[in-house]
Amino acid sequence: MRLIRGIVLGALVLLIAYLTIWSALALWYRLPTPELVRAGLAILTILFGLGVILSLFTPKRVYAVTAFTALMAVIGVWWSTIVPTENGNWSPEVARQVTGEINGDILTLTDVREFKWRSKADYTVGWGTRQYDLSTLKSLDMFLSYWAGPEMAHLIFSFGFEDGRYLAWSVEVRRQVGGGFSPLADFFKSNTLSIVASEESDVIGVRTNFRGENVFIYRLNTDSKSIRKLLEEYVVDANELARQPEFFNTLTTNCTTTVYRMMIAVGATTPLNWRLVLNGYLPQYAYQQGVLDKNFTVEELHSLGQIDTRAKAVGLNGRYSAAIRAGVPVPKIQQPQL
Repeated sequence: MRLIRGIVLGALVLLIAYLTIWSALALWYRLPTPELVRAGLAILTILFGLGVILSLFTPKRVYAVTAFTALMAVIGVWWSTIVPTENGNWSPEVARQVTGEINGDILTLTDVREFKWRSKADYTVGWGTRQYDLSTLKSLDMFLSYWAGPEMAHLIFSFGFEDGRYLAWSVEVRRQVGGGFSPLADFFKSNTLSIVASEESDVIGVRTNFRGENVFIYRLNTDSKSIRKLLEEYVVDANELARQPEFFNTLTTNCTTTVYRMMIAVGATTPLNWRLVLNGYLPQYAYQQGVLDKNFTVEELHSLGQIDTRAKAVGLNGRYSAAIRAGVPVPKIQQPQL
C-alpha cells in the first residue's frame, strides 16, 4: 500500500507541476492585459501550484487539490474562449489564404502568391489565379530550409508539371504585422496557420537568396497517381483552412505534421517517427522509407541537394527552378508510394 500511495502521490505531483507551468505560460502569453499584470498572475499561479504540491504531504491535501482543480477549471474555460480568427492585421506574405477548385483534370487556384523579392524586407506584393492540368503532373520534390541548426527545418513540397512549371506549397505561421515566430509562444495559441501556394522563386527563393537559410532539395521516388492525390489533399486542406482558421502549434500543427496528416489521408503508409518532430532529419527517414535515390548515400544526396549557391547565382527569375535542380539525382524507378 505504501508503494501504491507513493506512485499515486508522485504522479499527482508531476500532474500539478505540469498544469501549473502550462497555466502560468498560458497566462503570460495570452492574457490580454498589460505585461506587469500578466507577469504577476503567472508568478502567483506558480506559487499557488507549489503550495498545493507541498500541501499534498499534509492533512489539508484534499482542500488544496480541490482549490487547484477549481482554478484549473477557470483557466480551462478562459482558454476555450480563445479561438482563431480569419481577420487580422496579417503580414503581407500571409495576408491571403489560397483556395482551389478541381474540375476534371483542371485545378484552378485563387490567391497564389506571386511576390517579387529584392531583399527580405523589400518586395512587390502579388497574388494571382493560376490553372494547372493535373494529368500532366510528373514529379514531387521535398525542400528543407534550415533556420535553427541541423535539428529544425521548414518543409516545402513542390509539384512539377510536364510543361516545366512548378507549384510549391508551404505551411506557415500566419503572423500579424510586427509579430514574430517563437517556438515556445506558439504552444499557446499565439499565431494561426496559413497554407501558401507559390512559384518556387517566391516561397523558396526568399529563403535561399535573402533570409540566409540553408536550403536543400530532395527529388522523390513517387508515382504520378500518388503525387496527384497529395496535391488534391493540399487543396482540400487549404479550402478548409479558408473556411475555418486553425492555430499553429509548434509540436502538433506545424509545417511537417500538417503534411503528414495529408499523406495519411491519401492512404500513405508512413509510420510515426521522432524525425517528424526534429524534421531536420527527415532526409534520413525518407531514405529509409525508399523514396530517395538509393544509388547514392543520404550524405551524397544532402551534398548534391544544397541549392543556395546555385540559387544566388541565377537569381529569382524564370530560370530559378531549373538551376536549383542542376546535378540533383532523380530516382530512376518510379514506384507507387509516398
